[in-house]
Amino acid sequence: MSRYRRSLAAGGAFFFTVTLADRRSRLLVEHIERLRHAWRVAQSRYPFETIAVCILPDHLHAVWSLPGGEADFGRRWSAIKRLCSTGLCVAPTRSTSKIAKREKGIWQRRFWEHQIRDDADLDRHVDYVHFNPVKHGLAGRVSDWPYSSFHRYAARGVLPEDWAAGESETAGSFGEPG
Repeated sequence: MSRYRRSLAAGGAFFFTVTLADRRSRLLVEHIERLRHAWRVAQSRYPFETIAVCILPDHLHAVWSLPGGEADFGRRWSAIKRLCSTGLCVAPTRSTSKIAKREKGIWQRRFWEHQIRDDADLDRHVDYVHFNPVKHGLAGRVSDWPYSSFHRYAARGVLPEDWAAGESETAGSFGEPG
């Protein structure tokens, strides 16, 4: 059995990628209110700050800051996944393992996390989160995608409404963060 090593820096900031089991699914945007509700409930039970988030049809990216002394982001993701899945139909292609563990088979079990190292790393990951719908061809401009914290950044004047306009042809500056 594989042993995954996770960074558990208490009070740290982290970048995450969380994915559905069926990468062809549009479940996250089709059930966006269910996901938002699950997020709010999990956040009230296990506090964290959402620095940036973007929900795509089959996966999401988020940057969180955990409160001082806290490092259990796994519990938070487990709560979001469980709450979001409640009431949804079981995936038709569940593995034997997922059936045995009474999982609906909606989410991939694992998720990707990266501990943010410094302000430049944070900026790179927030940019990546916001640019992701353009990268995947879901929107022509960052501001066109409705399921992103980009709109909060633009409303506060942190980013201009036309941020990264014209970057879709040259997405290299917003490629995979390190």
